[in-house]
Parts: sequence; C-alpha cells; structure tokens
Amino acid sequence: MLGVDAARGVALVGLMIIHILSGTNDDDGPTVLWTIFAGHSAALFALLAGVSLAFISGGQHPVKGPALRATRWSVAVRAGLITALGLSIAYIDTPPSIILAYYGVMFMLAIPLLRLSAKSLAFLAAGLAVVGPLAVQALRDFLPEPGSDPTFTTLFTEPDVLFSQLLLTGEYPALPYMAYLCAGLALGRLDLSSRMVQIRVALTGLILTIASWLFSVVLLGPLGGMSRLLESSPEMSADIIDEMLIWGPEEYLPTTSLWWHAVVAPYSTTILEMVNTTGTSIAALGLILLLARLTTEPLMPLVAMGSMTLTLYSAHLIILATGFLEDQSDASLIVQIAVAALFASLWRRIHDHGPLESLIATATRRTRTRLSGKSSIAG
Repeated sequence: MLGVDAARGVALVGLMIIHILSGTNDDDGPTVLWTIFAGHSAALFALLAGVSLAFISGGQHPVKGPALRATRWSVAVRAGLITALGLSIAYIDTPPSIILAYYGVMFMLAIPLLRLSAKSLAFLAAGLAVVGPLAVQALRDFLPEPGSDPTFTTLFTEPDVLFSQLLLTGEYPALPYMAYLCAGLALGRLDLSSRMVQIRVALTGLILTIASWLFSVVLLGPLGGMSRLLESSPEMSADIIDEMLIWGPEEYLPTTSLWWHAVVAPYSTTILEMVNTTGTSIAALGLILLLARLTTEPLMPLVAMGSMTLTLYSAHLIILATGFLEDQSDASLIVQIAVAALFASLWRRIHDHGPLESLIATATRRTRTRLSGKSSIAG
C-alpha cells in the first residue's frame, strides 16, 4: 500500500530533520519542526514496523501452522540481520543514537505475537504503554549505565550493558517501544484499504493525542503534579523542569516520583508520552492513507523513500559521520533529502526493494522456502 510507504518516508524525513537541524530558534525556544518531529518520528517508525510485520504474517488473517513457523523464523532472521547492521554502523562516529539494534530486538520480541488478533494486540499495546515506562523507571537505578551506541565489542566485553541498554536504558528502549510495534501489528490486522477504517484510525489517533496532552496539563496544573515533582526532586527548579518538558530529559527520566509519568516530553518514555506519541503515529498513518486515496503523485517521492528506509537511514548515518556540510545544516538537510528521493525513485523503477532491503528479503525468503520445503516433506 502506497500510503504505508509514504508514512514510512515521512518518518525517515522526520528523523533526518531531528538529526541535522538545530531544535532551537532565535528566541532559544523550540522550532516548529522540533515540536512536530522530536520523539514522534521514532514512534512512527516503530509503529510502521508493526504494520509491516502484520502484512508479512497474513494481514487480516494471521497465518497458522507451518506457515506461521516459517514466518517466525524469517522474522528472526530479519531481526538478527538488522541488529547486526546496527551494531556494525555503531563503530563509526555518528552523532545521533542509532535505532537499528533496538529495532532488531523489537522484531525478536514480536515473534510470539504474530498469531494474535487485532483486539489482543491493541490490549497488549495499551498494557505495554503503561508497564514498559514503569519498568524503565523502577529498574533504572539498579541497571548499569548505558554507554554510547552498542557494538559487537560491547556484546563480548559488557553484555549486561548491551542487553539492559537495548531493552530498558537506551535511547529507544525495546520493552516500552514494543507498545508502538504492537499498535502497528493491530493496525496491520485491519482492512487498511477501507475508507471507513482509515477514518477511524485517523480519529483514534487524534483522540489519543489530544486526550493525553490535556490529561498531562490537568495533572501537572490543577491536580498539583508540578508541585509534587518539585517536592520529590529538590535539586531541580521549576525552570529546569519546564526546560525538560520542552526538550526531554538530559540523560534519563528521574526516578524520584511516579508523577514524572504525567509529563509529555520528547524521549522521556513516560506513560503519557507513550500514549501521546502512539496517538500521533496512528493519526499520521490514517491521514496519509486518506490522502493517498485522493492523490498519489505528490506522495511518490515519499513512497519511494519509504520503500527503502533501511538503506537510506544507514546512508544518512554514514553521511553524518563524515561531517558533510555540518556547518550548513539547512543545506545538508536539503541535499540529503533530495538525493535520497532521487536515488529511491530511480532505484524503484528497476528493483522491488532497496539494496539492503533486497539482502534481507533474500535471506528471509530462503528461510521461508527451506522451512516450507521441510514441512511439505514431513507432510
């Protein structure tokens, strides 16, 4: 579906904006682009990963029996390859945190969920949006400090740091981020080609977004949440907390009070932030699907980019590591987006998948074929 690829293209562009542009305007406040994309692009990426997993596991009719077994093994191969790619790219000195290894772990955690219905997955997403952030905050003081992006070296020298970072303490902790992936799996079990379903998806996302923001305002204001935060964290002034509400925690969410989960701030991994970013991601998908019904031509560059986000995201990280136009951020963003759109559009005319996507597709297809063949022989 072109709309899903277009949404994936939007998520990629959003990450590029956050990685390249300054989030501060001339008045030292957040830019409009920072407000729109900070934290939301990563959430949209994870949600769309769930949609893709739903598609490859049967869509509205989850696969069963030998087909389910083959699908699970192919997803395991996909997860391993994406994790390996993330651990490899981490050896280069690239400024932003790399999401790929976290992404791979999320795929691995999703394997037991591939047979679940949309309703079960929706309930699971809701539960993880609560339990995941609570677990991160409760265990944070007992886990080792996360380092920079983990590599294969980390796997052998500090396995405890690696696993705790990927699951709970890193920039994109897999355990709470599974809420996004499960929400995407649930959406992928629906008939996303239906106009009514698209409208309901968009409205659901908007309701979650607005309700979570209003709930945060009420909790922090009339219900005294800000006062509770100041009492529980005397080392933090009201100005510091206000700054955190805009930019997110400098390192990680404080563990001094459960009232921190009333905060909706980028990359804070609080309960309300998870609900809010899940809402914006669902709304974005629904609105883009509706837009794709009306017109596809303007969306085609995003569609092309969205069909090979793994390749383009990896290339983007490598370019950032070279320092390309690092003193001219606007020019760097324009050049990178333009080149990515041009390359993806030209490549898509000849190939079904991007370069890295083709390698993973080949590996997963061979896994499916091998297991399907064994199942036929056994039968």
